[in-house]
Amino acid sequence: MQKNFINFNGEILEEDDKIFTIANRGFKYGDGLFETMRVANGRLNFADLHADRLQLGMKTLKLEGYSNFDSYFLREKVDEICKRNKNLKNARIRFNVFRDSDGLYTPTQNKSAYTIELVALDSPFYEINGKGLIMDIYEDIPKSVNKLSNIKTCNALPYVMAGIYKQQMRLDEVFILNQNGFLCETISANVFLVYKGQIYTPALSEGCVAGVMRNVVMQLATDNNLNMIEAQINSEILDEVEEVFITNAAMGIQWVMGFNRKRYFNEVSRLLIDKLNKKVKG
Repeated sequence: MQKNFINFNGEILEEDDKIFTIANRGFKYGDGLFETMRVANGRLNFADLHADRLQLGMKTLKLEGYSNFDSYFLREKVDEICKRNKNLKNARIRFNVFRDSDGLYTPTQNKSAYTIELVALDSPFYEINGKGLIMDIYEDIPKSVNKLSNIKTCNALPYVMAGIYKQQMRLDEVFILNQNGFLCETISANVFLVYKGQIYTPALSEGCVAGVMRNVVMQLATDNNLNMIEAQINSEILDEVEEVFITNAAMGIQWVMGFNRKRYFNEVSRLLIDKLNKKVKG
């Protein structure tokens, strides 16, 4: 079976090559961040938005060279690795950036390095899930609200623990609350609620990741005359809303069928995923 290839800081290697030393700061301290992206029909979706978020995150983490990671760079490197992997046209991409430095908690320098890996996808289109997700709230480890909250950092232990809880409880996903007890996000996605004809999502000030697909869906809602509101959301509203869906750059939009005994519709999520696919096809 042919192996996949990755990009390690500009060098194309087999995915099982040993590329890190024990001193790697991404491994030792979670000192880095990442972008999950999607390639459809050979084109990187929303490259400009991913580049903007990546550069802002690198700047926040004091990583040097962030200006080089623009949309042209992302498109070029993603296109290169897709071609190297059987000329893939549809794929899920993970672009990792870490601090390339010695030191303990305090690094000796702020030079950055990166990796690119991928997983092949069958379709260029975002597909709504046929069976709605069953979810519950994970309460053991709330998410902190601070300067790093909106960034997809490599420090992911709260999400790992939430994932273990999800598995133990045989759920499809879980809602994560912030330190103040308000709705924040899920393990791997942003949250949207439909209530009395309006769409709500937790504001960035609530500590959720500033998802690219969150941005896209909010704009799609506005463009299609749907009322879109960023807010502080009490989780108790989950028992009253008509619809819940979650979003990320890899899967697009997924609808939630149930929370406790509450069951939801999927009218708005189906409308938006149709608009999303039309936008990508462009």
